[in-house]
Amino acid sequence: MKVAVGNDHAGYEIKLVVLEWLKEQGYEIKNFGTDSPDSVDYPDFVHPVADAVEDGEFDLGVLVCGSGQGVSFTANKHQGIRAALCWIPEIAELARLHNNANILCMPGRFIDREMAIAIMEKFFSTSFEGGRHQNRIDKVPVKYPKP
Repeated sequence: MKVAVGNDHAGYEIKLVVLEWLKEQGYEIKNFGTDSPDSVDYPDFVHPVADAVEDGEFDLGVLVCGSGQGVSFTANKHQGIRAALCWIPEIAELARLHNNANILCMPGRFIDREMAIAIMEKFFSTSFEGGRHQNRIDKVPVKYPKP
């Protein structure tokens, strides 16, 4: 499996954990993120990850910023992306099981190494359940029409 990884400065430390864990699991990885804690703009690193997943070059993605919100908002602007902000393993499991999330977003300032690993273990070991959940995903329009 191929995994695209991205981060901003606030996600740098957890990104290092992500890369190490993914490598240990045998995933093929591409690091699209910054390799420094120096301030950067997260969209510059999110769009390449989202493009790579959306285009099918990578199976899944992982994004990390301070709160996880910015990377999630930005990734979800892409048509084929279902980015999920996950701060505990149970949310990561449900994001895959019910929502078929294809990008994991984590809050680098609010989780530690052990939590990041626990979240990734759930996200990467859970498959989409389909069924009634597929119907719900299919109802999400690319662009929601204004009333």
